[in-house]
Order: sequence, then structure tokens, then C-alpha cells
Amino acid sequence: MSLLLHACLLLVKMITLPLRVAELLGLFSLYKRVFPFIMYKVTFNYNNLMNDKKRELFRNLSRFYPADGPLRILEIGCGTGANFAHYPTGCHVTCTDPNPHFLRYLQESMEQNQHLVYDRFVVASGEDLRQVEDASVDVVVCTLVLCSVRKPHLVLKEALRVLRPGGAFFFLEHVVFSDPSSWGFFLQHVLQPLWYYCCDGCETTRATWKHLEAAEFSDLSLQHIQGPFKVMIRPHIVGYAIK
Repeated sequence: MSLLLHACLLLVKMITLPLRVAELLGLFSLYKRVFPFIMYKVTFNYNNLMNDKKRELFRNLSRFYPADGPLRILEIGCGTGANFAHYPTGCHVTCTDPNPHFLRYLQESMEQNQHLVYDRFVVASGEDLRQVEDASVDVVVCTLVLCSVRKPHLVLKEALRVLRPGGAFFFLEHVVFSDPSSWGFFLQHVLQPLWYYCCDGCETTRATWKHLEAAEFSDLSLQHIQGPFKVMIRPHIVGYAIK
């Protein structure tokens, strides 16, 4: 399969060469405006299919309330606010995303989830959260984000910095198939160059669990699951890590 994989990958890279040139020339800036609308539509289907998994994951948020005061949540790459419905009533939410064009759809989610207190929206990448103070939140949430950031290890480092001692990092991410001999692994790698441009930098070939295992969390609860999706984003990891 290795020779076939490399041959097919070379072909797809040649096909996507014009897209690469367009990216280098800065012609993808318009897509940054369109992508939030696409994600807004896609989110409804994803949430319906993964609702039970999300509910099961975020049920654990109650473990991380501070001794006094409301639960403080920082969501990295909040996008359209797809997780708000799962957060406990009265908790304070700070939203971050590098794409300011998500704000319109984020505000719609805020209107639909008035059981939460929204502190602020910060335009920032997950690798650089300097606008958020050290040890200032109880929980950091990161779903379908580590697939598209440039440096996942820096995102985890920032999460550890802003979490209070004993706080938790919650995650739900699609990942690469763990078996290199599987056809799923093959398709993920062959179609990745095209997927990258269609999905605003998303990568399906990341073994994200390795970054979590290497980060300096005191405890890691991680499950590998198979989502009800097409091959490209079927394998997922879900869980939380404690500072």
C-alpha cells in the first residue's frame, strides 16, 4: 500500500498546486469570510450525530466548579458556539477564535443559550492566548480545533497556563486512523491536500492523542471512538485532562 499511497498522494498534490499558489498569494482571504457560514450549516448535522457523546463528555464539567463562585470556561476555537447548549446554567464563558467573521453566528448561539454568562470574545489563535491571564479559568474546552491549528503542542501549553491548578482541558477531536494498513488511513492521507483547502486548514492525518499524552497534565482520561461519519473524520478521541 505504501507505493500506491505515495503515487496517489503525488497526484493529488499536483492537482491542488493551483490552490497552494492561491494561498501563498493571499487569495484565500475571501474564504475566511465564507467559512463561518459553511461551519454554521455543518454544525447542526455534527451536533445531532454527536449529541450523546457531547452530553456524556460535558456531564463531567460539574467536577471542576471552584470552591466559591461560578464555573469559568474558556473555549478555544469557539466557532459558532456549538457547545453552549451543554454548559451548566450560570457558568461564565470566554470565547476565542482566530476568525472574527464567526462573531455573527456566535451571537446567534448566545441568544439561543441565555442560561450562560458571556464575558467576552477574543480574536486570537489557540497558540497565543496572551489576552487571557494565567490560572484564570476552571475549564478549557477545545473541540474540532486541534486538527487545524499550526502547532497543537503550543495550544496545550497555553491551556495549561490559563487553567487554575486542578482545572481541566476538555477535548473532542477527529484524528487519523491508528492502523496504517487500513483503507481509512490510506484515504485520509491521499485526500488530505484537497481536504486542507476545502476545510480551512483542517488536517485528518494527525495523531492528536500523542500531543495530549506528551503534555504536562497530571491526569488524562482519553477514549478512542468511531463517529457516525464518512471515512475522513470517522475516528475521534474524546475526554479531558487535569492540570
